[in-house]
Amino acid sequence: MRKGYWIATVDIAEPSGYLAYVKANATVFETYNGRFLVRNGEKAVVEGNFRSRMVVIEFDSYSRALECYQSPEYQALIKLRAPHSQADIVVIEGYLDL
Repeated sequence: MRKGYWIATVDIAEPSGYLAYVKANATVFETYNGRFLVRNGEKAVVEGNFRSRMVVIEFDSYSRALECYQSPEYQALIKLRAPHSQADIVVIEGYLDL
């Protein structure tokens, strides 16, 4: 079964407000077996435009990744995040069955 991934790029306007989202999201991702592969860090944008923060989260399957995003628990977290940031999030199926 192919894994599923969230790829998110985020600009944070108000770090102290965004912190509530960061603190609360671990429980939701744990519930859906989400695992952070990338949570910002050093980067070099070598082509195109990106937001200031990049996150990649791995899930057991594409359907599980979608289920997490669409869950009532995560939808509540969007309300914590949205006033303090701008985000682009893609849910994508992995290439190989691992």
